[in-house]
Amino acid sequence: MAKAPERDIGVQLGTAGIDEAADRATAPPGSPPPEPEIAGRGQFQLAFGRFVRHRMALIGLGVFVFFVLVSFIGPHLWKWNYAQITPQFATGPTASHPFGTDTIGHDLFAQVLVATQTSLKTAFIVTVLATVVGSVVGAVAGYYGGLADAALMRFTDLVLTVPLLAILLVLANTLSNGNYFWIAIVIGGVLWTYLARLVRGTFLSLRESDYITASRAIGMTDARIIARHMIPNAFGPIVVNATLTVANAILIESALSFLGLGIQPPEVSLGSLINDGQGAATTEWWLFAFPSAVLVIIILAVNFIGDGLRDALDPRQRRVRA
Repeated sequence: MAKAPERDIGVQLGTAGIDEAADRATAPPGSPPPEPEIAGRGQFQLAFGRFVRHRMALIGLGVFVFFVLVSFIGPHLWKWNYAQITPQFATGPTASHPFGTDTIGHDLFAQVLVATQTSLKTAFIVTVLATVVGSVVGAVAGYYGGLADAALMRFTDLVLTVPLLAILLVLANTLSNGNYFWIAIVIGGVLWTYLARLVRGTFLSLRESDYITASRAIGMTDARIIARHMIPNAFGPIVVNATLTVANAILIESALSFLGLGIQPPEVSLGSLINDGQGAATTEWWLFAFPSAVLVIIILAVNFIGDGLRDALDPRQRRVRA
């Protein structure tokens, strides 16, 4: 019973205590002191506070949420359906058609709404699949090491050595049949490798820490050690990588659709719209400009969110970049 307080201290040092003590020990002379409200606040509250002070990340989050809401709600409210043929053919932006119409008469604004929704749904599926598979593979390889590490990492290296675009072109053309769900499965089945190596490296470093050794000494199971200490310490890199995966998934899906091997009619995506409009970029500029602008804005917004999350989830971060 007398050793219980020491045991608790050892476990607590495994999460925030070690980072906090290291900050105080390594802080250069004259550096600002830690935030005065740290006492009594959890890591989530501290990370949230740092994130909301990152102006560009908040702007990116607002823009991204705006596009999500507009793309999922807008098609039900807009007067034109994305597959509907209007009386206007190849007309520029007007009050009735803010983004103009294509050569067939489709309202481009309605098509951009649905295309953005398709690209976002694809990115969400890719991110969930790649994050789950990559985290599990990296965690098992990094924590247990040995034969499991060797087998999993050699398989990961094998996937990494094959050109990404070549894999996607072959699999997307063979398996997806132009459906966004299967295209997302194909992309997610390739993108997990980067996160797996990242998580493995983090776990290799963490498993040699004193607080992990102390946790094993007091009889904690592997599952409890991973859930209570290792995953929270690796949570930052995982979340940041997930946001970057969203951007990568949208770009890869757009590239496949641009090459004619991604989303196929009657479905539309930003990449397919850009592909359709690139041939008339000099004459009917709106067909190319508006889908491209939406794609660029979404990618920038996601990257700003990832930048803010990286700073917010870094326990050694003392200042927040604007």
